[in-house]
Amino acid sequence: MSKNRLTVKATDEGLAKAKMALKRLHGTQLDLANNLTGLVGRSTIQKFFKGEEIQVDKFKEICKALTLESQWEAIAGLTDLPSSVDVPDNNLSESVKEVEDNSIDVDALVQEVREKVKLYIKERCGTMRVLDMTQPIGLGKIYTDVNIFEKITGRTRREIAELLQNFDVEDFDRSELSKVTQERVPGLQAVEQHSKLMVLGKPGAGKTTFLKYLAMQCIEGKFQEERFPIFITLKDFAESLKQPNILKYIAQQLSKCKVTDANLKTEQLLEQGKALILLDGLDEVREEDTKKVLDQVQEFSYQFHNNQFIITCRIAAKEYTFQGFTEVEVADFDPKQIATFAKNWFQSRKDPVKGKRFIEKLEENKPIQELATNPLLLTLLCLVFGEAGDFPANRSELYTEGVDVLLKKWDVGRNIERDKVYKDLSLQGKENLLSHIALTTFEQKNYFFKKKTVEEYIADFIRNLRNANTAPEALELDSEAILKSIEAQHGLLVARATGIYSFSHLTFHEYFAAREIKERFAWARLAEHVAQKRWREVFLLTTGMVRSADDLLKSMKHQIDALLAKDEKLQKFLVWAEQKSKSVEARYKPAAIRAFYQYLDLALDLALAIARAFDLALALDLDQDLRLVRARRALDRDLDRDLVLSRAIARALALDLDLDLDLALARAIARARDLDFALDRDLALDLNPELRRWLQQLNDQLPNRKDKKAYKQWWQENGSTWTEQLRAVMIEHRNISHDWQFTDAQKKLLDQYYNANKLLVDCLNSDCYVSREVRQEIEDTLLLPNADLKIGVGV
Repeated sequence: MSKNRLTVKATDEGLAKAKMALKRLHGTQLDLANNLTGLVGRSTIQKFFKGEEIQVDKFKEICKALTLESQWEAIAGLTDLPSSVDVPDNNLSESVKEVEDNSIDVDALVQEVREKVKLYIKERCGTMRVLDMTQPIGLGKIYTDVNIFEKITGRTRREIAELLQNFDVEDFDRSELSKVTQERVPGLQAVEQHSKLMVLGKPGAGKTTFLKYLAMQCIEGKFQEERFPIFITLKDFAESLKQPNILKYIAQQLSKCKVTDANLKTEQLLEQGKALILLDGLDEVREEDTKKVLDQVQEFSYQFHNNQFIITCRIAAKEYTFQGFTEVEVADFDPKQIATFAKNWFQSRKDPVKGKRFIEKLEENKPIQELATNPLLLTLLCLVFGEAGDFPANRSELYTEGVDVLLKKWDVGRNIERDKVYKDLSLQGKENLLSHIALTTFEQKNYFFKKKTVEEYIADFIRNLRNANTAPEALELDSEAILKSIEAQHGLLVARATGIYSFSHLTFHEYFAAREIKERFAWARLAEHVAQKRWREVFLLTTGMVRSADDLLKSMKHQIDALLAKDEKLQKFLVWAEQKSKSVEARYKPAAIRAFYQYLDLALDLALAIARAFDLALALDLDQDLRLVRARRALDRDLDRDLVLSRAIARALALDLDLDLDLALARAIARARDLDFALDRDLALDLNPELRRWLQQLNDQLPNRKDKKAYKQWWQENGSTWTEQLRAVMIEHRNISHDWQFTDAQKKLLDQYYNANKLLVDCLNSDCYVSREVRQEIEDTLLLPNADLKIGVGV
């Protein structure tokens, strides 16, 4: 053969000789590549050992490093190899074994190893114990199927306007804010579709649990039963004694499981692609070990490419890209997954009733439900609920615990030290930084913010720290590093698209905004937003955080009273309600009675405010009794009488404005029943004779309601006049059912007014400290007109 060839490749016999020399002199291809740095690249070495063509000069360099320089032509098949091999007998014996690999019963060997490692895998992967769990729990008892996004959410190219499409920042469904539009794929399906998978996810997303589940499924013969599972925590591997390579580390694991000839069998099975290799927690590797681990994993995946590889890592934790790996993201839990996990959790605790109640309470509390989309935080919620049978009345305490888990406990509990990019920031310092970002963005209605914007907020904060480098270039680099650390280490800020960030949950955004208000004692600043629905949770959380809520509640009351202060008609309405409430005898708080009568009169004018005023009455004092009224049971006489009569005219007015005659007919009949009800209960309601006479007269005008056709015809011709007559009777005899004729702007103002008062009462009733004097002062002055107002009540 010509010796002037440009490229050559090793023969099978030559490769056997080269592999023996590699093991004897270097150990692995990676070690050989490190020794040939600058002379031969890693990919060229890989091609050499795969028997592929490479350049002659590179071929000779490799042979030289293997002390086979004089035999390079024979290894390339250009001349015959010597009949004898100049290596020790034990290596020759090993070579003979390698040549005989093809005669091994691989399937039998796989089953042998599976049996040997089964107990180890079950011990290592069959249970979980996190946070404050007092004992491990079987993985199979609580595991919930994982879903995968095939595109990394934070790398999608979208603008903030797209994320906020069809989204009203003032009034919105909380669940829509963090909703991801891309399709979810079952985790097992993603594994089956890709032989090399990099599974990324936020802290607590369930990455490790997913790998443990795969290991258990494999060892139990339910998934890839033709392979045996290898579960490696990369942090443990990197810090292991004597720093073995991955091949030797796996062999050591198998040897501990009593696999004989572990070194030989490990390589034989890996060469045949018979392993499910699960590499967990790339982000948990110490900074000084990172390069070594990255290089070894990449090299190992090249060398034994026929196996199934799955690596887990936190999103944004590593910038290295593994060649040949497909990257996917663990999706947050959806409501179905949350319910499944909770059901399994409480069934494993032999308390399924509590599990059902957990789901019910979760659905009632949307801010807490948001946190449940993260499996780690869902576990925390289950632990808290399991102990107390309910969620804490003061939600800020629950959120504080959740933040503590993400900022500290989750890593500390597993002895993981993260890169201290912002080492000068204590735990409180991190919370202060997040609070600064939260309030700034919340006030600006920015639920999503540009990467550069949030880096500017970070720079503004850290420039005031002790020993801070305030040079613009240094601040820019430090703020970028801190943002990346917060995302990777804690997951409290997350990328929603390329260059666009938000808090991981709106709940945490609100929590940190409230914390900043508390730290600054900025009660007046917060009170300015009392009429804005989106601030509701911030108010409730702030009152739960402060030592005393007196000053905040007084600031809120002042702002609420100012809402209607300049509108004369609305002030007249409040004056009427005050006077009406004083005219009746009832055993309830005055503010509750005012709310009750405002509810009755607004029933004729403003449907939305009806609910607000009635809810406010319930919150103040009339809870059980007003619910009984809804069931038509007795209340104090004056209130009961006015409620029944008002329902009659409310139905009549609704009917008069209704264009759907079939629906109108049904309402007309219901109205007649209301009037009959009032009349039939003459003794109970103690109607005065004049009022009773008028009501009877109006009732007698109505046709037989059993004749629906006649009733409909009569109502079309006479309904409007009849309704006005009824209204006049109500006003004259009970001083209710006024036609206030509020404008749309006034209706909107009333809605804000009742929302704000309801919020104030909810804060009063929450688990916060309020002095007896301030509580009494607020309750006494709720829903009153301006004290200096001198106007009549004519309408």
